[in-house]
Amino acid sequence: MARELIDTHQHLWVMSERAYSWIEPAYGPLYDDFTPERLAPEIPASGVTSSVLVQAADTYDDTFYMLDVAAHSDFVQGVVGWVPFERPNESRTALETLAKNKYFKGVRNLTHDYSNPKYESDDAWITRPAVLETLAHVEKMGLSFDYVSIKPEHTKNIVTLAKKFPHLKIVVDHFAKPPIAAKEMEPWASSMAEIAAFPNVYAKLSGLNTASDLANWSVADWQPYVDFMVKTYGANRVMMGGDWPVIVLGNTYVEIWKAQVEVISGYSDEDQDWITHKTAKAFYNL
Repeated sequence: MARELIDTHQHLWVMSERAYSWIEPAYGPLYDDFTPERLAPEIPASGVTSSVLVQAADTYDDTFYMLDVAAHSDFVQGVVGWVPFERPNESRTALETLAKNKYFKGVRNLTHDYSNPKYESDDAWITRPAVLETLAHVEKMGLSFDYVSIKPEHTKNIVTLAKKFPHLKIVVDHFAKPPIAAKEMEPWASSMAEIAAFPNVYAKLSGLNTASDLANWSVADWQPYVDFMVKTYGANRVMMGGDWPVIVLGNTYVEIWKAQVEVISGYSDEDQDWITHKTAKAFYNL
């Protein structure tokens, strides 16, 4: 029987209908509409059995669109939406409203998007007092938190958050973008090991093609990074995501999923079960 395979990091955006501040013409193929209908033909060959949609804009508009897609889809099991972390009173009201929807599982803000002036190019924005007040509500409500770390300064913030909110389930998207293209491990490995000490911190095996040499990567390039993360975190704190449509900068959905299944194929059946679906279910309450 084929193993269940949950894509915990699928984006959708319809630029013709709503705003996505960070997507510019310079992004080439990403400057387009990406709907469920566009991905659907690739899903059968990918082996993916269900997905979690993850916010692509710091707007309620984006979140409501994802919830609408989830309500009319057998494929989507959960949504990671947005509330304004920097406005804790509004966030509390929004969280209480959104949490009534069975598909709403967690939150994220695009804290790495310094084209958005609200972040003020501040690497430690996520630790500001107002933001921490919102994350306290997220923890109290049993929702999860996706965090984008694209440099060690971002990863350091997770130590602060994990200590302050020991019951908040935190997942680091895309393994915090390891330096695969440079074929280096440090300082990435040390910073990821530091946050692995906190049992409420998880990691997503996702988006590795865009951390690689896009024109010329192989599964062997990914292997040492994936092995390090699974050894350091344990399979029960690692989950998989497709990161569609960002991956189309270099590959198709099917190519990425074949590579991701291959890179974990040497692990025990139990570890593969955790990475492909059991961690996702436990983390997002699917």
